Amino acid sequence: MTEYHEAKYYSVYKDKQLKCELCPHHCIIKENKIGICQVRKNINGKLKSLNYGKVSALGIDPIEKKPLYHFYPAKNVFSIGSYGCNMSCIYCQNWQISQQKPALNDYSPQEIVNSTRKKGLDLIAYTYSEPIVFYEYMLDTAKLASQKGIKNILVSNGFIEEEALKELTPFLDAANIDLKSFNNEFYEKHCQGGLDAVKRTIKHLADQIHLEITTLVISDLNDDLTELEKIFKFIAELNQEIPLHLSRYYPSYKLDNPATDLSLMEEAYQLAKKDLKNVYLGNANIKNTRDTYCFQCGEKLITRSGYGVIKNYDQGFCKNCGSKIYGKFE
Repeated sequence: MTEYHEAKYYSVYKDKQLKCELCPHHCIIKENKIGICQVRKNINGKLKSLNYGKVSALGIDPIEKKPLYHFYPAKNVFSIGSYGCNMSCIYCQNWQISQQKPALNDYSPQEIVNSTRKKGLDLIAYTYSEPIVFYEYMLDTAKLASQKGIKNILVSNGFIEEEALKELTPFLDAANIDLKSFNNEFYEKHCQGGLDAVKRTIKHLADQIHLEITTLVISDLNDDLTELEKIFKFIAELNQEIPLHLSRYYPSYKLDNPATDLSLMEEAYQLAKKDLKNVYLGNANIKNTRDTYCFQCGEKLITRSGYGVIKNYDQGFCKNCGSKIYGKFE
């Protein structure tokens, strides 16, 4: 019989049922049943993590692919993911591993850290699928990595309860959080999630670690500029320098809407720049919209082509006017 790792953040409910308290769903899980995420199961009165140490995807990526544009540009990161998700977005870009159980390989936290060091890397990203639902594995790996001087990156939907987030944060160095919409109805209808928890996560991380935000702009669902402007202003109230990645939607999973119009993407980009200092377009080949400029003097600091990066700054400062660039740099 397979021995599964016990999950954190749950309580006994009643009649052999358990209440998972990791994310705001607070699933009530009957014996031998699983929660919404598909990877937390009530086994003999204990909540078990079915995906602890079960890796569905592992690889070396440029940091820009996460996407993180202001966190050690041009460095490579060791990326790992498992399977499962606490949302079910109808347009999911990674549905093969978030909504299904793919082929898996076993890696202990120590093996992940050792592999990172052997490859000469000092960054680990918890990504591909939703890291929140392999929380225990991520936490244990991040703790070991931190002890070895390796930095940890969270790429997530941000749908997590505050207590669990606060336990994890001391071992994180950077995050990219999906802010899918500024409309709770959108979250409930299209994602099986909720906006308030995501906003709370973003507010917490903005004060603690390096943060960047991604919004996938989807044709006919969340592409209203008035709605998008609410996202821009929310981020600006936290910090105008937080980088925002506006990503172009392409048909995926259960949604077959047309790819987002390029002219709308450019309009959203220009609108966002009225409130925010660092705005980028993803999945859209529009000139200069992936490059970084000094907000003070307009000097081009980073040129990006694909995942190639040409740097024109000095240890995080503009070579032209000396202004500090938001983020972490060599």
